[in-house]
Amino acid sequence: MSERLVVLLTDFGLKDHYVGVMKGVMKGICPGLSFIDLTHEISPQDVREGAHVLGVSYRYFPEGSVFLAVVDPGVGTERKPLALKAGGYFFVGPDNGLFTWVVKQEKEFSARLLSNPKFFRPRISQTFHGRDIFAPVAAHLACGAPFEALGPELKELVLLPWPEPRFEGRRLIGSIIHVDRFGNLITNLSEEDLSRGRVARVLYRGLEIPFLRTYGLAQRGEPLCLIGSDGFLEIAIAHGSAAEKLGAHGEVIVEFSPE
Repeated sequence: MSERLVVLLTDFGLKDHYVGVMKGVMKGICPGLSFIDLTHEISPQDVREGAHVLGVSYRYFPEGSVFLAVVDPGVGTERKPLALKAGGYFFVGPDNGLFTWVVKQEKEFSARLLSNPKFFRPRISQTFHGRDIFAPVAAHLACGAPFEALGPELKELVLLPWPEPRFEGRRLIGSIIHVDRFGNLITNLSEEDLSRGRVARVLYRGLEIPFLRTYGLAQRGEPLCLIGSDGFLEIAIAHGSAAEKLGAHGEVIVEFSPE
């Protein structure tokens, strides 16, 4: 990779100095680094949301990119710091399930426990491992440090329980896994799942939701569902918030027509 790229995902927001300080630490180690901020608006301490956003995003970046992901409510506890190599990418962050969706998508991966102090800052805060452990490791990796030198192999990772779609006859049943800033309800039902038959209707919380091609085909304030840009069925309200109007919890039922 010609460009030394670090992609950042955190729940830090941008009001405080945390993101800037991590970038400063990394530039001090590897002045030639480039950064892309994937997002710093993950809901505070919401590891599942961070795992979803990372999982649907990482493949759009050049191979060799280093993802610095910090959503870390267990900072300073016994949770492990790790680096992960998967799909031609590197990931650095806490072993708390944040990399669940990456691991689910990649057939082969390897992980290292971050234990080599050579790649850390000299003093480590108990509340800001993003600055003192994860950012330095990400910078060293992006500058060519050997992955194997970071620490011993980590054979088991913490993985979040992830809801899987299930079939009951001609019904495919899924659930809401993410709510975006527009209030759209992202489900765990993929375009591939829905291609197994001809969709007759979609039901959510007792409502039949029209299955449309895009948002603008629905009247203002009316519900719709569609395949979103990440390839998953989502429920929306035209010019409104499905989360506010319909609620963000419940089963999503897709009924297929008889063959």
